[in-house]
Amino acid sequence: MFTVAIVQSALELGFIYALVAMALFLSFRVLNIADMTTDGAFTLGCAVSATAAVAGHPVLGLVLAMLAGACAGFVTAFLQTRMGVPSILAGIITNTGLYTVNLAVMGFSSNVPMLKTPTVFTAAKAALGDGAPYKLILAAGITLVVCAALIAFLGTRLGLSIRATGDNPDMVRASSINTAFTITVGLCISNSMTALSGAVLAQYQKSADINLGTGMVVIGLASLIIGETLFGRGGMWIKAAAAVAGSVIYRFIIAIALRANVPSECLKLISAIIVALAIAAPSLKKNLTMYRRRTAARQGRGRDHA
Repeated sequence: MFTVAIVQSALELGFIYALVAMALFLSFRVLNIADMTTDGAFTLGCAVSATAAVAGHPVLGLVLAMLAGACAGFVTAFLQTRMGVPSILAGIITNTGLYTVNLAVMGFSSNVPMLKTPTVFTAAKAALGDGAPYKLILAAGITLVVCAALIAFLGTRLGLSIRATGDNPDMVRASSINTAFTITVGLCISNSMTALSGAVLAQYQKSADINLGTGMVVIGLASLIIGETLFGRGGMWIKAAAAVAGSVIYRFIIAIALRANVPSECLKLISAIIVALAIAAPSLKKNLTMYRRRTAARQGRGRDHA
């Protein structure tokens, strides 16, 4: 049985990781680019946020993390649009290089502890009081503000150009729109959201580790696809809400697995299985429908012969 603490923790982490799901929604769904920079950008956000918080600037750490994530996205976009590197390889190259960058940001240490460091969550605790669910309120507030800002941006002229680039880049070029610019802006925004997620998580758990971003692409895709499978595909608000809801549901699935005493080493495998099943769900549903029709047709022919 779930306790209030477990439910609250799942909601808090769900809202924090929802930023990654929304980032992948922008790159994977809107721009139609498989951006593999996610793992490194997430760790970069953790490293920048933790370093700034230790220096006494936790709020500034979130802003700097977003800027650092945008720089990572810019490098990936530059490799793709200017150097002719395929999108997947461009992300892998940037992600590989970010490992050293992240170590450098953390002072060439594999982790940065923040046990006695003031964070944005301690500030929220002081403002709202010990009795209030201050972590949940802050995590949900940040995610909802970013979600609303993303939807508003995608409704602007530049945002519509980015959406059109993902749908039909040839048509966009024919309209005298620079697709290299729209791709660059889209990837910068996407990776800034990913870095913000890592920044919030680092201050949430009061530590940053060089391996925190490992498998973040799978986690983000799992959240995104779970939300799309349950909510379908509608307008931008529905898609954004689906990404957030999918992230929360994913964290509840992980909480159930931990509650069932599944070894923590198996969680990555569970994430991979969830992604595979979610992606295959439409095809499996279609095949099941065709199988039922064939079975019904065979039974009908059998009755006719009888």
